[in-house]
Order: sequence, then C-alpha cells, then structure tokens
Amino acid sequence: MSNRQIVLLVAGLVCLVAIVIGLALVSRAKGQINSTVAATQAAAATPLRCQSINGLPDPICTPGVADPRVTQDNIQTTICVSGYTKTVRPSSTYTNALKTRQIREYGYTDTNLADYEEDHLIPLELGGHPTDPKNLWPEPRSGAEAAVTKDGIENSLHNKVCAGLITLAAAQATIAENWELAIG
Repeated sequence: MSNRQIVLLVAGLVCLVAIVIGLALVSRAKGQINSTVAATQAAAATPLRCQSINGLPDPICTPGVADPRVTQDNIQTTICVSGYTKTVRPSSTYTNALKTRQIREYGYTDTNLADYEEDHLIPLELGGHPTDPKNLWPEPRSGAEAAVTKDGIENSLHNKVCAGLITLAAAQATIAENWELAIG
C-alpha cells in the first residue's frame, strides 16, 4: 500500500467517524427538543391548582369578572330590573360541566356536584359576568362559609346599588375582594 492510499484511508476513516459523531449529536439534540416539547405540552395540559382559603375562592383562579354590558349608567335598565338575572344566567349544562372541572382544579376531596353551587363571585345581580370561568367557582353549600351566607350579602349590596347608596364598581370590588368582609 502506498503512502497516498494510507492517507486516503485515514482521511476516509476520519470523515466516517465525524459523520457518526455528528449523527449522534443530532439524535441527542432531537431527543432533548422532544423532551422539552413534551414537558411543555404536559404543563399546558395540567390544570391549574386552585386553593380555597377560609371558604373564599382562589384570587388567581377566580378573581371575579364584571360584565362589560352592565355599567353604572344603565343599572336601572339592567340589574335593577326584576327578573334581569334570568335573562343572563348560563344554562345548567354549562355550569355543571364547569363545576365538574373546577372541583378537580380546586382539589376538593368531595366531588359530589350537589354539594356545591357554581357561584358567580361577582353575582349577576351586581353585574357579574355570566359565563367567564374567572367569575365562577364551586362554592360549598355547607360549612362556615356556605353559599347561603354569601347570597344574603349579594342581596343587600344589590339593594344598596339600586337605591344609589353605593356605586356598582364599589359593590363589585367589595364582593370580589372578600365577600365575607362586605357590609351587607
């Protein structure tokens, strides 16, 4: 074998080794990219974990959302009209599906739908958004902070707003921030 043939053989082997190493690196990088994509997709598919503290909804999961169609200027033709809430209340099909999902998101051990009211944090009677999930949450029907307690506060604030004793915005903010402290 001549020197020229040996040089060509060595050069060929070096090229072959470089190709093998390059393919291995590409394969490894592709695996890391696929792992990163899979982890990102899993994180996006994992529901947010919400926490009810002292009977109040999680302020990140359920901050409360007002219906932009209800304003201080039109309360006498919207929320202050008897029967208004019936015209905007979402169907039980919608709220039951949402309640099922949110019971899981809140991590409640009791998963019986009947034990919860899918409650509007800013109630419909105070111009709360009817269908935005950030305004709805599964409120326990029993316990110290039962749904019926909040209902009385909602009614009182509604009466004050319609009588002009407080503004719509003030009532919405009060009930969304901490309905237990709202002066009914």
